[in-house]
Amino acid sequence: MFIERAHRIVWCTVATVGPDLRPRTRILHPLWELADELTGWIVTRATPVKVRHLAFSPHLSCGYWEPGQEVAVADCHAEWVGDSATRQRVWELYRDARAPLGYDFWSVFPGGPAGESPSVLRLAPYRLRLSDVETLSGRKEPLVWP
Repeated sequence: MFIERAHRIVWCTVATVGPDLRPRTRILHPLWELADELTGWIVTRATPVKVRHLAFSPHLSCGYWEPGQEVAVADCHAEWVGDSATRQRVWELYRDARAPLGYDFWSVFPGGPAGESPSVLRLAPYRLRLSDVETLSGRKEPLVWP
């Protein structure tokens, strides 16, 4: 349920907290896969703010929302992944996924997955939450894992 909703909405607000204890958000595009466990991947730039925040607290929250009030939230442990095999595999996951979820990063990162600009974040969710208009109205409880 979570993956289907997240992949339908595609873009989410990702929040981190830095050493000043202030939150910072940005809009990112995670791709989720379920093998032995649910794992999220984000191809992004390792900006000084992201690096500083995740070094301070390796946790982030991904919040998806659409106008029909469908919401999906994943609270995750996040880590930068530097090995070339994983970077290549994640690059191909995005490339091979159907639009609008999938896209080819060559236009954003012309150096490819081995270039200096793209970085990969691995997300390990420890809490998932799904809600909708029924939840908002108080007619039902949100679905929460665990």
